[in-house]
Amino acid sequence: METGRLLLGLCAFLCFYRSVASESTCKLKAKFNLSGYKDVEKKKVVVGGMFPIHKRTSSSDGNTSRLPVSSGCEGFNFRTFRWTQTMLFAINEINGRTELLPNTDLGYVIYDSCFTISKAVEGTLTYLTGQDEAVPNYRCGSGAPLAALVGAGGSDLSIATARILGLYHFPQVSYSSTCSALENKFQFPTFLRTIPNDKHQSTAIAQLVLRFGWTWVGTIAADDDYGKYAIKDFTEQVENAGVCIAFSEVLPKVSSPEDIQRIVQTIVEDTAKIIVVFSSDVDLSPLIQELLQHNVTNRTWIASEAWVTSALINRPGLNTVLGGTLGFGVKRADIPGLERHLLDMDPYADPLTEEFWETLFNCTLNYSKAVRQARQRAVEGNATMPRAGRGVPDGLCTGEESIAQLGNTYSDVSQLRITYSVYKAVYAVANALHNLEHCEVGQGPFVGGSCTNISNFEPWQLMYYLKNVRFKVPHTDEEVSFEEGDVEGLYDIINWQVDGNGEIFYVTVGNYNGSAAPEDRMTLRNDSIMWNDEGTEPPRSVCSENCQPGTRKGIRQGEPVCCFDCIPCADGEISNSTNARACILCTYDEWSNEAHDACLPKIIEFLAFGEPLGITLIAISAFGALTTIAVGVVFLVHLGTPLVKANDALLSFSLLLSLVVTFLCSIVFLGEPQHWSCMTSQVGLALGFALCLSSIMGKTVVLMLRARVLKAARLRAKAAATAAKEAAESAREAAELGNNIIPDVIVTSSLNTDTNTCSDPEADRITCGHQRAIAAVATLIQAVACTVWLLILPPHPVENTSAQNIKIILECDEGSVIFICCIFGYDMLLALLAFVFAFIARKLEDHFSEAKSVTFGMLVFFIVWISFVPAYLSTRGKFMVAVQIFAILASSFGLLTCIFLPKCYILLLKPEQNREDMMKPRAKPRDGAYTGTSASLATAGTQVNNSIASTAIDD
Repeated sequence: METGRLLLGLCAFLCFYRSVASESTCKLKAKFNLSGYKDVEKKKVVVGGMFPIHKRTSSSDGNTSRLPVSSGCEGFNFRTFRWTQTMLFAINEINGRTELLPNTDLGYVIYDSCFTISKAVEGTLTYLTGQDEAVPNYRCGSGAPLAALVGAGGSDLSIATARILGLYHFPQVSYSSTCSALENKFQFPTFLRTIPNDKHQSTAIAQLVLRFGWTWVGTIAADDDYGKYAIKDFTEQVENAGVCIAFSEVLPKVSSPEDIQRIVQTIVEDTAKIIVVFSSDVDLSPLIQELLQHNVTNRTWIASEAWVTSALINRPGLNTVLGGTLGFGVKRADIPGLERHLLDMDPYADPLTEEFWETLFNCTLNYSKAVRQARQRAVEGNATMPRAGRGVPDGLCTGEESIAQLGNTYSDVSQLRITYSVYKAVYAVANALHNLEHCEVGQGPFVGGSCTNISNFEPWQLMYYLKNVRFKVPHTDEEVSFEEGDVEGLYDIINWQVDGNGEIFYVTVGNYNGSAAPEDRMTLRNDSIMWNDEGTEPPRSVCSENCQPGTRKGIRQGEPVCCFDCIPCADGEISNSTNARACILCTYDEWSNEAHDACLPKIIEFLAFGEPLGITLIAISAFGALTTIAVGVVFLVHLGTPLVKANDALLSFSLLLSLVVTFLCSIVFLGEPQHWSCMTSQVGLALGFALCLSSIMGKTVVLMLRARVLKAARLRAKAAATAAKEAAESAREAAELGNNIIPDVIVTSSLNTDTNTCSDPEADRITCGHQRAIAAVATLIQAVACTVWLLILPPHPVENTSAQNIKIILECDEGSVIFICCIFGYDMLLALLAFVFAFIARKLEDHFSEAKSVTFGMLVFFIVWISFVPAYLSTRGKFMVAVQIFAILASSFGLLTCIFLPKCYILLLKPEQNREDMMKPRAKPRDGAYTGTSASLATAGTQVNNSIASTAIDD
């Protein structure tokens, strides 16, 4: 709108300047150089037209030292020239109809916009002025009224002309301007079009990209409003759907080899296989030629309607580059009579047609020009120019050449799409004029129901009828109407396929209706599409391959979201969909499978009775218990023998009972943990070991005291022996001196000669009752602690889901770590005391040394449980229970073997040694000293006294 205000201000300034200058003199400031068609004589209404018949304006030298001249045009465009001829054909057809404007002949003024904004503005101003010298804000002349402008070609051109025409409320009907910006009625109030709005095409291409799963797409747009707005709409839609734009390039409006080379390099280096192009054929043509030179293949091009059927792009030899292209073309139709009109051309009718003829057949219609060109060629070739009278010069057109035989895009009526849009635009203006002409007074749309005169109406009055026109197109019966200046978004989906001769032909493979429900808008026959590799499978265009179930997408820093790494889900997590953004955590009782795409129930694990390991442990436990019972039976059978009675038989039986308890207790650890089994196993084990170790401690405390008594007796005996020896030495010395008096030597033994193991008041300060009391009290303390444990925080079964990922381990929770540490720590304390007592008494010399047996048994006990700790901590699941049972069994077998095996050996295999005298000491002097046990203390004292007495007598 700002541009419109600027143009209005400029026009006002020029008018003011003209009015002031006219008082003294009139001076034309500029004259436009426009070409086209004009027929306004004896016409009731004039329809304007604007077509980009040429591709560009001629370059100027930029010299400002002379009068500026409006640039000419160059680069004849046969396709757009067909559009121009279609407008002429439609006007002639309308003038010949009796049912449409029967009393009105239409005239026309058609200008060439040269595909540039400046020429489009020149043509618009000239059209509005009504004369070759444009005078803004003035309509000079008294000719037929202007109806509407059909044009002006590309969106950029229409935007420029629509801003000017909108200032004067002058209708404009476009046939090829699809830019979505033109739907803004605030900026372009009088703009209408017979071609769909680009918002439909952007949506259609976006749906096409999503339909084939392309997530990595390149875009190329012309450097104008058409390309920029269309790509912007397309990009927004696909990016919202998760598609990434690999690159986005802009085609220069002015030829720039450097920019074209850069775009080609980008296409070659990028991995995107799908390239969407919104551009006119004129702007795209240089890029296609460069791609052909670089042999850029293996790309699928998505074409907009502006070039999808353009012969300027579809040239021979491009099948390797553009084969398999998919594009959207506006609705196609056949127009009867148009082909004949196109072929029946008079080359001498006007300068524009003459240029068309000369360009088409590469000759000239001007004889003088042909002679000059022939002479120039002769000079360049060092040949002799024949006289003019001798024949027709080379390069001279005859005017009889056949357009049909040439097969040019101009005469190709197989793909009448934009051409059909031109045809509809002319008929839209004609039908609006027809409605205006046949308005009934009193029922008209203007003030008081008035109508207007077709010979003298204002543009805004025709604009009313154009906005509300509804008609059927001749020959196709398509109904056309405008909604906010736009028509329905109907497209054909066109596929570029290659025939056996390597030539490209168009195949309609689907349709798109922008007015339908979203799910019904696009119909596509996939099996009819031929892709760029001449296959039927669509190409893949992704930055990263899809992440399969079991993985998740990991975004790469600094790269588009379509470029990602597929990261496997962690253990215990799954993803069951493609391209999952995050993995799903399995529930506590489930775990991921190996593929990490499903959660499976965890394995329930516990050491069962029926499995091989459980059966083995049960067998070993039963064997240990039976063996212990067998030992008890042996002891019971030999209850009255000296070996069984030695050191309290009752403690031996309590020790055997405790070992049976520990053996059987290990079985309770097997099977699925229950409340009763958890409590029984732990408490039974603690009490069993407490009874076992307290019984051993009761035995060893007596052995320790006996060892201490023996040590004291040995010291006294040694002192007595020393004294006796000294006395004997003194007597021998006196005898040698002749003194016959032999002094009396009195030897007093300090050794206790009582051989009763439980009656020596000095050696056995702890009686059998005391031993039993020690065992009972120690066990009772453990029982009280276990009772408190069971009442406060008892062991209970739990499901351990953290120890092993794929398993739920059914185990017993101790309830309180402090309690269990105290309870089993107490057992270790009893074991340590028993070991210390036994170790102190280990040097007692008997035929049978119980202290040594206990010492070895306790060493085995400690070794087993010290080894148990690291083994237990390094295992998981049911094997932890197995390790614990093994430790129980190993320690129990160790105690049973070390303590009772030697006794059973004597009882069963060496019964002759199970005598009272075998319980007496055996003399084994060491360094003049004697060792022994409580059973041999009396014998040791007697031997010392006898030795001293014998020495004294001898002397």
